[in-house]
Amino acid sequence: MSVAILGAGAFGTALAIALGQGGMPVTLWARNADLVAQMARTRRNEGRIPGVGLPDNVTVTAEIADIGNDATVLLSVPMQQLSAFVRLHGPALAGKALVGCAKGIDLASGRGSVAILREAFPGAEPAILTGPSFAADIARGLPTALTLACADDGLGARLQEQLSTPVLRVYRTTDVTGAELGGALKNVIAIAAGVVIGAGLGDSARAALMTRGFAEMTRLALALGAQAETLAGLSGLGDLVLTCTSDQSRNFRYGLALGRGVPFDERTTVEGAATAKAVTNLAGKQGIEMPIAAMVAALVDRRIGVGEAMAALMTRPLKKE
Repeated sequence: MSVAILGAGAFGTALAIALGQGGMPVTLWARNADLVAQMARTRRNEGRIPGVGLPDNVTVTAEIADIGNDATVLLSVPMQQLSAFVRLHGPALAGKALVGCAKGIDLASGRGSVAILREAFPGAEPAILTGPSFAADIARGLPTALTLACADDGLGARLQEQLSTPVLRVYRTTDVTGAELGGALKNVIAIAAGVVIGAGLGDSARAALMTRGFAEMTRLALALGAQAETLAGLSGLGDLVLTCTSDQSRNFRYGLALGRGVPFDERTTVEGAATAKAVTNLAGKQGIEMPIAAMVAALVDRRIGVGEAMAALMTRPLKKE
């Protein structure tokens, strides 16, 4: 069985490289025909993964029809574009094993990728691939562990086997809600961590923010039916630690820019910015306090400044941990 990866951004390209090096026939789709032609000619995606070539068994295409009838499809499409993408390309995806790779919550609907795919393809049991990973590490063959969440454990086991390589270790769970929310919410906390460091507030403040941020993540996830152990695993705590402590994280770098009061490249996808707004709305409907997420949403919308946000968090009522 082959794999088709839809989306030739950094993560999609890195997965194509890793799976191709593991011996899997891979089709990598990009909507930009010029990019596809360039990748076919140079066997590289220098704009996203510089210095790493595509294996010979990776085929690049701009035609959705080329993905094959028996391919497992990995949707490496930004979260806020996923709904429109599946509406546009639904016929080509119907009947296939679908794996969402986006980490976020859709701002318009308040749903994660699995719920969006389920609605688009009734009767399907989509999965999500998430966890602590930087595209550059995956592409360079550095050891990486991910979580594959699928409500159908039999299908999950098959996907786990298919997507694992000697350097890409995939764990599985049936807790789709926990895996989705862990991957989405950590992006919001990573922005806040970047703000803390960018504003010069120090590593102690970042550690406190990460800890209280994890408490927020867990509160909301449990209220929505997730399992606590999922949040404590790779797709929750693991991903939180990675993205809050490295400037390889786009969300962390975006927070750094906010904290320093400098511009950020608006062409860069920052999933946590939209997710902060979506999760604040979701938490409000559930009656759950998420002060860090609310502050990030306000910062993103420029409704408050960094000083106001820090003051608001530090003057909240004292309570037990």
